[in-house]
Amino acid sequence: MNAPTTSLPGGTWTLGNATITRFGYGAMQLAGPWVMGPPADHDGALAVLREVVAAGITHVDTSDAYGPRVTNELIAEALRPYPESLFLATKVRANRDAQGGWPTARRPEDLRKQVHENLQSLGVETLDLVNMRMGDAEGPKPGSIAEAFETLVELQREGLIRHLGVSNVTTEQVAEAHGIAPIVCVQNMYNLAHRHDDDLIDTLAADGIAYVPFFPLGGFTPLQSDALSGVAVRLGATPMSVALAWLLQRSPNILLIPGTSSTAHLRENIAGAGLSLSDEDLADLESIGH
Repeated sequence: MNAPTTSLPGGTWTLGNATITRFGYGAMQLAGPWVMGPPADHDGALAVLREVVAAGITHVDTSDAYGPRVTNELIAEALRPYPESLFLATKVRANRDAQGGWPTARRPEDLRKQVHENLQSLGVETLDLVNMRMGDAEGPKPGSIAEAFETLVELQREGLIRHLGVSNVTTEQVAEAHGIAPIVCVQNMYNLAHRHDDDLIDTLAADGIAYVPFFPLGGFTPLQSDALSGVAVRLGATPMSVALAWLLQRSPNILLIPGTSSTAHLRENIAGAGLSLSDEDLADLESIGH
């Protein structure tokens, strides 16, 4: 994989044997309402993905559970044959049921099936990165992750996965996974208002492991704070722009994957993340989440 030359906010990060843009794209919002079914605007979804690549973004996050299969199939339709620099990250363990729920795949054979489904829907022979999602919609849950993670390690040895990561996990589970096989990233919920992983981010940075916050803008409950609004007004920017810029300045190992189904919003996210926050701005924002 060629290392990208980028003017995107945050520059690049070396993840395993790949150098990718720290500003990435999360494909979840390309599926229908509540991440089920096809998008209302199929051609618009393809246009967003093509704009992602045109903007120089090389890190795209997806999952076969989105839709299900919808976002992976859109990615394949829009971008195949894939640019050599494009890095596709996916995740397993989350299933979908007919009611839109997210039941967990627990058996090794189910995880293998999910990996093969991702390979098929993305149209690739090897997945660049597979994150193993633990916990549930309420967050990480304690307990050993060895059996599930060892299944992914076996698939990596078989050549179906290049890099491994973990998602929605406790600090203890991160250590357990890394003791079984090298991981290149941790994907947990983290943003200005949810700072519980501060210590973990710093530890991972020291070890050269990326941290990828999901719901960087608050998810289904958008970030709201007087301090955030005050900094945004002072900079003549949107609160969401400030929140993205703060994440990039928080630590060099943080990779962003904000999602959108709009090309205009994609461009706004890129521009907003490039804000430079002063010491005064950072001090004002520090109170959020503490």
